[in-house]
Amino acid sequence: MTSMLDTADTHWLATRRAMTRLIPMMCAIYFMSYLDRTNVALAKEALNADLGISAAAYGLGAGIFFLGYALLEVPSNLIAHRIGPRRWIARIAVSWGTLSSAMMFVQGEWSFYMLRLLLGIAEAGLFPALMYMVTLWFAPKDRAIAIGWIYLAPALALVIGNPIGGALMKMDGIGGLHGWQWMFLIEGLPSVILGVVLWFKLPERPRDARWLTQAQAESLEAHALLPGHAQSHEYSGHWGKALKRPTTILIGLIYFLNQVAFVGLVFFTPSIIQQMQITSPLTVGLLSSSVGIGFFAGVLVLPRIHCKIGRDCFCLALFTCGLIASSMAFTLFDEPPVRIALFTATAFFAGGVLPIYWAIAMKRLQGIQAAAGLAFINTIGLLGGFVGPYLFGLMEKASGSSSSGFQVIVAAAVLGLLLVPLLAKAIDAESSPLIAEPVTQ
Repeated sequence: MTSMLDTADTHWLATRRAMTRLIPMMCAIYFMSYLDRTNVALAKEALNADLGISAAAYGLGAGIFFLGYALLEVPSNLIAHRIGPRRWIARIAVSWGTLSSAMMFVQGEWSFYMLRLLLGIAEAGLFPALMYMVTLWFAPKDRAIAIGWIYLAPALALVIGNPIGGALMKMDGIGGLHGWQWMFLIEGLPSVILGVVLWFKLPERPRDARWLTQAQAESLEAHALLPGHAQSHEYSGHWGKALKRPTTILIGLIYFLNQVAFVGLVFFTPSIIQQMQITSPLTVGLLSSSVGIGFFAGVLVLPRIHCKIGRDCFCLALFTCGLIASSMAFTLFDEPPVRIALFTATAFFAGGVLPIYWAIAMKRLQGIQAAAGLAFINTIGLLGGFVGPYLFGLMEKASGSSSSGFQVIVAAAVLGLLLVPLLAKAIDAESSPLIAEPVTQ
Protein backbone atom coordinates (compact mmCIF):
# COMPACT_ATOMS: atom_id res chain seq x y z
CA MET A 1 0.00 0.00 0.00
CA THR A 2 2.82 2.40 0.88
CA SER A 3 4.53 1.66 -2.42
CA MET A 4 1.34 2.41 -4.35
CA LEU A 5 0.91 5.68 -2.48
CA ASP A 6 4.53 6.62 -3.15
CA THR A 7 4.01 5.91 -6.85
CA ALA A 8 0.83 8.03 -6.93
CA ASP A 9 2.59 10.87 -5.13
CA THR A 10 5.52 10.67 -7.54
CA HIS A 11 3.24 10.89 -10.55
CA TRP A 12 1.19 13.74 -9.07
CA LEU A 13 4.33 15.75 -8.31
CA ALA A 14 5.81 15.00 -11.73
CA THR A 15 2.62 16.10 -13.48
CA ARG A 16 2.51 19.28 -11.43
CA ARG A 17 6.11 20.09 -12.32
CA ALA A 18 5.46 19.44 -16.00
CA MET A 19 2.42 21.72 -15.86
CA THR A 20 4.44 24.53 -14.25
CA ARG A 21 7.75 24.13 -16.12
CA LEU A 22 6.92 22.72 -19.56
CA ILE A 23 3.53 24.30 -20.30
CA PRO A 24 4.80 27.93 -19.99
CA MET A 25 7.42 27.26 -22.69
CA MET A 26 4.79 25.72 -24.96
CA CYS A 27 2.46 28.64 -24.25
CA ALA A 28 5.16 31.20 -25.08
CA ILE A 29 5.78 29.82 -28.55
CA TYR A 30 2.08 29.40 -29.30
CA PHE A 31 1.39 32.93 -28.03
CA MET A 32 3.87 34.41 -30.50
CA SER A 33 2.59 32.29 -33.38
CA TYR A 34 -0.98 33.40 -32.79
CA LEU A 35 0.05 37.03 -32.40
CA ASP A 36 1.96 36.92 -35.69
CA ARG A 37 -0.79 35.21 -37.64
CA THR A 38 -3.68 37.38 -36.42
CA ASN A 39 -2.14 40.86 -36.18
CA VAL A 40 -3.08 41.32 -39.83
CA ALA A 41 -6.69 41.80 -38.63
CA LEU A 42 -5.73 45.16 -37.15
CA ALA A 43 -4.14 46.18 -40.44
CA LYS A 44 -7.21 45.38 -42.58
CA GLU A 45 -8.54 48.92 -42.99
CA ALA A 46 -5.04 50.42 -43.32
CA LEU A 47 -4.12 47.92 -46.04
CA ASN A 48 -7.25 48.96 -47.90
CA ALA A 49 -6.48 52.68 -47.52
CA ASP A 50 -2.74 52.47 -48.25
CA LEU A 51 -2.57 49.64 -50.80
CA GLY A 52 -6.11 49.23 -52.10
CA ILE A 53 -6.55 45.70 -50.72
CA SER A 54 -10.33 45.09 -50.70
CA ALA A 55 -12.33 43.19 -48.06
CA ALA A 56 -12.62 40.13 -50.31
CA ALA A 57 -8.89 40.22 -51.11
CA TYR A 58 -8.08 40.64 -47.42
CA GLY A 59 -10.30 37.65 -46.54
CA LEU A 60 -8.54 35.54 -49.15
CA GLY A 61 -5.11 36.63 -47.95
CA ALA A 62 -5.98 36.10 -44.28
CA GLY A 63 -7.25 32.63 -45.06
CA ILE A 64 -4.53 31.58 -47.49
CA PHE A 65 -2.18 31.39 -44.51
CA PHE A 66 -4.13 28.33 -43.37
CA LEU A 67 -3.96 26.77 -46.82
CA GLY A 68 -0.15 26.86 -46.76
CA TYR A 69 -0.17 25.65 -43.17
CA ALA A 70 -2.48 22.72 -43.97
CA LEU A 71 -0.50 21.46 -46.96
CA LEU A 72 2.50 20.53 -44.82
CA GLU A 73 0.93 19.57 -41.48
CA VAL A 74 1.32 15.78 -41.68
CA PRO A 75 4.83 15.65 -43.21
CA SER A 76 5.97 18.39 -40.82
CA ASN A 77 4.77 16.49 -37.76
CA LEU A 78 6.31 13.25 -39.01
CA ILE A 79 9.62 15.12 -39.17
CA ALA A 80 9.02 16.33 -35.61
CA HIS A 81 8.48 12.71 -34.55
CA ARG A 82 11.65 11.63 -36.33
CA ILE A 83 14.12 14.32 -35.23
CA GLY A 84 12.39 15.41 -32.04
CA PRO A 85 9.89 18.25 -31.46
CA ARG A 86 12.44 20.57 -29.81
CA ARG A 87 14.56 21.08 -32.93
CA TRP A 88 11.55 21.31 -35.21
CA ILE A 89 9.60 23.78 -33.06
CA ALA A 90 12.69 26.02 -32.78
CA ARG A 91 13.16 25.95 -36.57
CA ILE A 92 9.51 26.81 -37.11
CA ALA A 93 9.71 29.81 -34.77
CA VAL A 94 12.75 31.32 -36.46
CA SER A 95 11.25 30.84 -39.94
CA TRP A 96 7.83 32.29 -39.23
CA GLY A 97 9.20 35.18 -37.14
CA THR A 98 11.36 36.23 -40.07
CA LEU A 99 8.46 36.03 -42.52
CA SER A 100 6.10 37.81 -40.14
CA SER A 101 8.46 40.79 -40.03
CA ALA A 102 8.72 40.62 -43.82
CA MET A 103 4.99 41.39 -44.02
CA MET A 104 6.05 45.04 -43.72
CA PHE A 105 7.12 44.85 -47.39
CA VAL A 106 3.63 44.07 -48.75
CA GLN A 107 2.99 46.22 -51.86
CA GLY A 108 -0.38 44.97 -53.07
CA GLU A 109 -2.73 42.01 -53.27
CA TRP A 110 -0.31 39.50 -54.82
CA SER A 111 2.57 40.21 -52.45
CA PHE A 112 0.03 40.03 -49.61
CA TYR A 113 -1.12 36.59 -50.80
CA MET A 114 2.43 35.33 -51.27
CA LEU A 115 3.74 36.39 -47.87
CA ARG A 116 0.67 35.03 -46.08
CA LEU A 117 1.09 31.72 -47.91
CA LEU A 118 4.79 31.52 -47.02
CA LEU A 119 4.01 32.40 -43.40
CA GLY A 120 1.60 29.47 -43.23
CA ILE A 121 4.15 27.12 -44.79
CA ALA A 122 6.81 28.26 -42.31
CA GLU A 123 4.52 27.68 -39.31
CA ALA A 124 3.21 24.32 -40.53
CA GLY A 125 3.45 21.63 -37.88
CA LEU A 126 3.81 23.86 -34.82
CA PHE A 127 0.48 23.18 -33.16
CA PRO A 128 0.36 19.41 -33.86
CA ALA A 129 3.96 19.20 -32.62
CA LEU A 130 2.80 20.77 -29.36
CA MET A 131 -0.13 18.34 -29.20
CA TYR A 132 2.23 15.44 -29.92
CA MET A 133 4.36 16.59 -26.98
CA VAL A 134 1.25 16.44 -24.78
CA THR A 135 0.87 12.74 -25.64
CA LEU A 136 4.51 12.17 -24.59
CA TRP A 137 4.20 13.96 -21.26
CA PHE A 138 0.70 13.63 -19.84
CA ALA A 139 -1.69 10.84 -18.90
CA PRO A 140 -4.96 10.77 -20.89
CA LYS A 141 -6.94 12.04 -17.89
CA ASP A 142 -4.72 15.13 -17.63
CA ARG A 143 -4.60 16.07 -21.31
CA ALA A 144 -7.74 18.21 -21.60
CA ILE A 145 -6.50 20.39 -18.75
CA ALA A 146 -2.98 20.59 -20.22
CA ILE A 147 -4.35 21.55 -23.64
CA GLY A 148 -6.62 24.10 -21.99
CA TRP A 149 -3.57 25.76 -20.44
CA ILE A 150 -1.83 25.78 -23.84
CA TYR A 151 -4.89 27.42 -25.41
CA LEU A 152 -4.55 30.26 -22.92
CA ALA A 153 -1.69 31.44 -25.14
CA PRO A 154 -3.78 32.39 -28.20
CA ALA A 155 -6.46 33.77 -25.89
CA LEU A 156 -3.88 36.04 -24.25
CA ALA A 157 -2.55 36.93 -27.70
CA LEU A 158 -6.00 38.28 -28.56
CA VAL A 159 -6.45 40.02 -25.20
CA ILE A 160 -2.98 41.57 -25.05
CA GLY A 161 -1.98 41.50 -28.70
CA ASN A 162 -4.83 43.59 -30.08
CA PRO A 163 -4.18 46.57 -27.77
CA ILE A 164 -0.41 46.27 -28.37
CA GLY A 165 -0.95 46.08 -32.11
CA GLY A 166 -3.32 49.05 -31.94
CA ALA A 167 -0.65 51.04 -30.10
CA LEU A 168 2.01 50.08 -32.66
CA MET A 169 -0.33 51.17 -35.45
CA LYS A 170 -0.18 54.68 -33.96
CA MET A 171 3.52 54.83 -35.00
CA ASP A 172 2.27 55.76 -38.46
CA GLY A 173 4.70 58.07 -40.22
CA ILE A 174 7.69 57.46 -37.95
CA GLY A 175 10.78 56.73 -40.06
CA GLY A 176 8.69 57.05 -43.20
CA LEU A 177 6.84 53.81 -42.41
CA HIS A 178 3.14 53.13 -42.03
CA GLY A 179 1.85 52.03 -38.63
CA TRP A 180 1.04 48.55 -39.93
CA GLN A 181 4.64 48.18 -41.14
CA TRP A 182 5.96 48.94 -37.67
CA MET A 183 3.51 46.45 -36.18
CA PHE A 184 4.61 43.59 -38.44
CA LEU A 185 8.30 44.37 -37.92
CA ILE A 186 8.24 44.70 -34.14
CA GLU A 187 5.93 41.73 -33.47
CA GLY A 188 7.88 39.33 -35.70
CA LEU A 189 11.34 39.73 -34.16
CA PRO A 190 10.56 38.24 -30.69
CA SER A 191 9.53 34.95 -32.36
CA VAL A 192 13.02 34.59 -33.83
CA ILE A 193 14.61 35.19 -30.43
CA LEU A 194 12.22 32.75 -28.72
CA GLY A 195 13.02 30.04 -31.29
CA VAL A 196 16.71 30.26 -30.41
CA VAL A 197 15.93 30.07 -26.67
CA LEU A 198 13.72 26.99 -27.10
CA TRP A 199 16.48 25.21 -29.03
CA PHE A 200 18.46 25.14 -25.79
CA LYS A 201 15.73 25.04 -23.15
CA LEU A 202 12.78 22.93 -24.36
CA PRO A 203 12.95 19.26 -23.23
CA GLU A 204 11.47 16.82 -25.74
CA ARG A 205 10.51 14.04 -23.33
CA PRO A 206 10.33 13.68 -19.55
CA ARG A 207 13.67 11.84 -19.54
CA ASP A 208 15.32 15.00 -20.99
CA ALA A 209 14.05 17.36 -18.27
CA ARG A 210 16.70 18.25 -15.70
CA TRP A 211 14.01 19.45 -13.30
CA LEU A 212 12.54 15.93 -12.97
CA THR A 213 14.01 13.05 -11.00
CA GLN A 214 14.48 9.76 -12.81
CA ALA A 215 11.51 8.28 -10.96
CA GLN A 216 9.30 11.23 -11.92
CA ALA A 217 10.34 11.05 -15.58
CA GLU A 218 9.67 7.31 -15.71
CA SER A 219 6.27 7.82 -14.06
CA LEU A 220 5.23 10.45 -16.61
CA GLU A 221 6.30 8.33 -19.58
CA ALA A 222 4.58 5.22 -18.19
CA HIS A 223 1.29 7.02 -17.54
CA ALA A 224 1.39 8.71 -20.96
CA LEU A 225 1.02 5.32 -22.65
CA LEU A 226 -2.56 4.38 -23.44
CA PRO A 227 -3.61 1.36 -21.34
CA GLY A 228 -3.09 -2.05 -22.88
CA HIS A 229 -0.76 -0.99 -25.68
CA ALA A 230 2.91 -1.71 -26.04
CA GLN A 231 5.34 0.00 -28.36
CA SER A 232 4.16 -1.35 -31.72
CA HIS A 233 2.70 2.08 -32.47
CA GLU A 234 6.22 3.44 -32.82
CA TYR A 235 6.73 1.67 -36.17
CA SER A 236 6.34 3.99 -39.13
CA GLY A 237 4.41 1.40 -41.14
CA HIS A 238 1.36 2.07 -38.99
CA TRP A 239 1.11 5.86 -39.10
CA GLY A 240 -1.22 5.90 -42.13
CA LYS A 241 -3.85 3.88 -40.27
CA ALA A 242 -4.54 6.84 -37.98
CA LEU A 243 -5.68 8.89 -40.98
CA LYS A 244 -8.35 6.35 -41.91
CA ARG A 245 -10.08 6.12 -38.55
CA PRO A 246 -13.72 7.31 -38.69
CA THR A 247 -13.23 9.14 -35.39
CA THR A 248 -10.17 10.98 -36.74
CA ILE A 249 -12.07 12.07 -39.85
CA LEU A 250 -15.19 13.14 -37.96
CA ILE A 251 -13.28 15.08 -35.31
CA GLY A 252 -11.41 16.76 -38.16
CA LEU A 253 -14.67 17.73 -39.90
CA ILE A 254 -16.21 19.12 -36.69
CA TYR A 255 -12.98 21.02 -36.05
CA PHE A 256 -13.10 22.32 -39.64
CA LEU A 257 -16.53 23.85 -39.06
CA ASN A 258 -15.41 25.31 -35.74
CA GLN A 259 -12.48 27.00 -37.45
CA VAL A 260 -14.70 28.40 -40.22
CA ALA A 261 -16.63 30.15 -37.48
CA PHE A 262 -13.89 31.05 -34.99
CA VAL A 263 -11.12 32.13 -37.35
CA GLY A 264 -13.57 34.22 -39.35
CA LEU A 265 -14.63 35.90 -36.11
CA VAL A 266 -11.02 36.59 -35.05
CA PHE A 267 -10.00 38.14 -38.36
CA PHE A 268 -13.11 40.31 -38.77
CA THR A 269 -13.77 41.48 -35.20
CA PRO A 270 -11.72 44.72 -35.59
CA SER A 271 -13.56 45.50 -38.82
CA ILE A 272 -16.97 44.91 -37.19
CA ILE A 273 -15.99 47.22 -34.33
CA GLN A 274 -14.78 49.91 -36.71
CA GLN A 275 -18.19 49.82 -38.40
CA MET A 276 -19.67 50.77 -35.01
CA GLN A 277 -18.24 54.26 -35.76
CA ILE A 278 -15.12 53.65 -33.66
CA THR A 279 -12.06 55.01 -35.47
CA SER A 280 -9.17 55.09 -32.98
CA PRO A 281 -6.82 52.11 -33.66
CA LEU A 282 -6.08 51.78 -29.95
CA THR A 283 -9.78 51.73 -29.01
CA VAL A 284 -10.49 49.21 -31.76
CA GLY A 285 -7.68 47.04 -30.42
CA LEU A 286 -8.96 47.28 -26.85
CA LEU A 287 -12.54 46.39 -27.78
CA SER A 288 -11.35 43.59 -30.08
CA SER A 289 -9.78 41.97 -27.04
CA SER A 290 -13.30 40.96 -25.98
CA VAL A 291 -12.88 37.94 -28.25
CA GLY A 292 -9.68 37.04 -26.42
CA ILE A 293 -11.38 37.47 -23.03
CA GLY A 294 -14.16 35.08 -24.05
CA PHE A 295 -11.62 32.64 -25.45
CA PHE A 296 -9.55 32.86 -22.25
CA ALA A 297 -12.57 32.14 -20.05
CA GLY A 298 -13.73 29.33 -22.31
CA VAL A 299 -10.50 27.32 -22.21
CA LEU A 300 -10.42 27.65 -18.41
CA VAL A 301 -14.04 26.67 -17.82
CA LEU A 302 -15.26 24.30 -20.55
CA PRO A 303 -12.49 21.63 -20.24
CA ARG A 304 -13.19 21.44 -16.50
CA ILE A 305 -16.92 21.01 -17.11
CA HIS A 306 -16.04 18.30 -19.60
CA CYS A 307 -13.82 16.53 -17.06
CA LYS A 308 -16.61 16.58 -14.46
CA ILE A 309 -19.34 15.38 -16.81
CA GLY A 310 -17.10 12.89 -18.60
CA ARG A 311 -19.38 12.45 -21.63
CA ASP A 312 -17.43 13.55 -24.70
CA CYS A 313 -20.12 13.91 -27.34
CA PHE A 314 -22.74 15.26 -24.95
CA CYS A 315 -20.34 18.05 -23.99
CA LEU A 316 -19.55 18.80 -27.65
CA ALA A 317 -23.26 19.06 -28.43
CA LEU A 318 -23.96 21.20 -25.36
CA PHE A 319 -21.17 23.68 -26.05
CA THR A 320 -22.04 23.87 -29.76
CA CYS A 321 -25.61 24.76 -28.82
CA GLY A 322 -24.17 27.59 -26.73
CA LEU A 323 -22.25 28.82 -29.77
CA ILE A 324 -25.37 28.73 -31.94
CA ALA A 325 -27.37 30.67 -29.33
CA SER A 326 -24.75 33.41 -28.84
CA SER A 327 -24.08 33.93 -32.55
CA MET A 328 -27.79 34.01 -33.41
CA ALA A 329 -28.34 36.57 -30.64
CA PHE A 330 -25.64 38.78 -32.19
CA THR A 331 -27.64 39.04 -35.42
CA LEU A 332 -30.69 40.29 -33.47
CA PHE A 333 -29.09 43.25 -31.68
CA ASP A 334 -27.52 46.47 -32.98
CA GLU A 335 -26.46 48.12 -29.72
CA PRO A 336 -22.62 48.23 -29.49
CA PRO A 337 -22.39 47.22 -25.78
CA VAL A 338 -24.61 44.18 -26.38
CA ARG A 339 -22.60 43.20 -29.44
CA ILE A 340 -19.32 43.46 -27.53
CA ALA A 341 -20.79 41.15 -24.86
CA LEU A 342 -21.91 38.70 -27.55
CA PHE A 343 -18.42 38.76 -29.11
CA THR A 344 -17.21 37.52 -25.74
CA ALA A 345 -19.90 34.84 -25.42
CA THR A 346 -19.35 33.55 -28.96
CA ALA A 347 -15.59 33.27 -28.41
CA PHE A 348 -16.25 31.57 -25.04
CA PHE A 349 -17.96 28.64 -26.74
CA ALA A 350 -16.08 28.60 -30.07
CA GLY A 351 -12.66 28.76 -28.42
CA GLY A 352 -13.37 26.95 -25.15
CA VAL A 353 -14.44 23.76 -26.91
CA LEU A 354 -11.09 23.38 -28.73
CA PRO A 355 -9.20 21.45 -25.98
CA ILE A 356 -12.03 18.92 -25.90
CA TYR A 357 -11.60 18.02 -29.58
CA TRP A 358 -7.96 17.21 -28.97
CA ALA A 359 -8.58 15.31 -25.74
CA ILE A 360 -11.11 13.08 -27.55
CA ALA A 361 -8.67 12.45 -30.40
CA MET A 362 -5.75 11.69 -28.07
CA LYS A 363 -7.70 8.90 -26.39
CA ARG A 364 -7.40 7.01 -29.66
CA LEU A 365 -3.94 7.95 -30.93
CA GLN A 366 -0.43 7.43 -29.61
CA GLY A 367 3.19 7.45 -30.76
CA ILE A 368 3.69 8.02 -34.46
CA GLN A 369 -0.05 7.53 -34.99
CA ALA A 370 -0.56 10.53 -32.72
CA ALA A 371 2.00 12.53 -34.72
CA ALA A 372 0.22 11.73 -37.99
CA GLY A 373 -3.38 11.66 -36.77
CA LEU A 374 -3.25 14.90 -34.81
CA ALA A 375 -1.55 16.65 -37.73
CA PHE A 376 -4.25 15.31 -40.07
CA ILE A 377 -7.02 16.64 -37.82
CA ASN A 378 -5.27 19.99 -37.70
CA THR A 379 -4.91 19.94 -41.50
CA ILE A 380 -8.67 19.58 -41.93
CA GLY A 381 -9.26 22.28 -39.33
CA LEU A 382 -6.82 24.65 -40.98
CA LEU A 383 -8.77 24.40 -44.21
CA GLY A 384 -11.62 25.81 -42.17
CA GLY A 385 -9.28 28.62 -41.20
CA PHE A 386 -8.89 29.33 -44.92
CA VAL A 387 -12.60 29.08 -45.74
CA GLY A 388 -13.85 31.14 -42.76
CA PRO A 389 -12.18 34.51 -43.49
CA TYR A 390 -12.89 34.10 -47.20
CA LEU A 391 -16.61 33.55 -46.53
CA PHE A 392 -16.66 36.48 -44.10
CA GLY A 393 -15.05 38.64 -46.80
CA LEU A 394 -17.61 37.56 -49.39
CA MET A 395 -20.46 38.25 -46.98
CA GLU A 396 -19.10 41.74 -46.28
CA LYS A 397 -18.68 42.41 -49.99
CA ALA A 398 -22.27 41.34 -50.69
CA SER A 399 -23.90 43.14 -47.76
CA GLY A 400 -21.51 46.00 -47.04
CA SER A 401 -21.41 44.97 -43.38
CA SER A 402 -18.67 42.96 -41.65
CA SER A 403 -21.16 41.73 -39.03
CA SER A 404 -22.98 39.71 -41.70
CA GLY A 405 -20.24 37.13 -41.17
CA PHE A 406 -22.11 35.99 -38.06
CA GLN A 407 -24.48 34.19 -40.42
CA VAL A 408 -21.47 32.06 -41.40
CA ILE A 409 -20.87 31.26 -37.73
CA VAL A 410 -24.48 30.13 -37.24
CA ALA A 411 -24.43 27.91 -40.34
CA ALA A 412 -21.06 26.32 -39.46
CA ALA A 413 -22.13 25.64 -35.86
CA VAL A 414 -25.39 23.99 -36.94
CA LEU A 415 -23.54 21.73 -39.37
CA GLY A 416 -21.04 20.83 -36.64
CA LEU A 417 -23.85 19.93 -34.27
CA LEU A 418 -25.32 17.56 -36.87
CA LEU A 419 -21.99 15.68 -37.03
CA VAL A 420 -21.77 15.04 -33.27
CA PRO A 421 -24.20 12.05 -33.28
CA LEU A 422 -22.14 10.48 -36.09
CA LEU A 423 -19.00 10.89 -33.99
CA ALA A 424 -20.76 9.24 -31.03
CA LYS A 425 -21.65 6.24 -33.20
CA ALA A 426 -18.10 6.00 -34.55
CA ILE A 427 -16.66 6.03 -31.03
CA ASP A 428 -19.08 3.30 -29.93
CA ALA A 429 -18.20 1.20 -32.98
CA GLU A 430 -14.50 1.14 -32.20
CA SER A 431 -13.60 -1.93 -30.22
CA SER A 432 -10.17 -0.54 -29.25
CA PRO A 433 -9.03 2.99 -28.38
CA LEU A 434 -6.03 2.61 -30.66
CA ILE A 435 -5.38 0.87 -33.96
CA ALA A 436 -2.35 -1.19 -33.13
CA GLU A 437 -1.40 -4.45 -34.81
CA PRO A 438 1.37 -6.86 -33.84
CA VAL A 439 4.60 -6.09 -35.64
CA THR A 440 6.44 -8.94 -37.26
CA GLN A 441 10.14 -8.49 -37.57
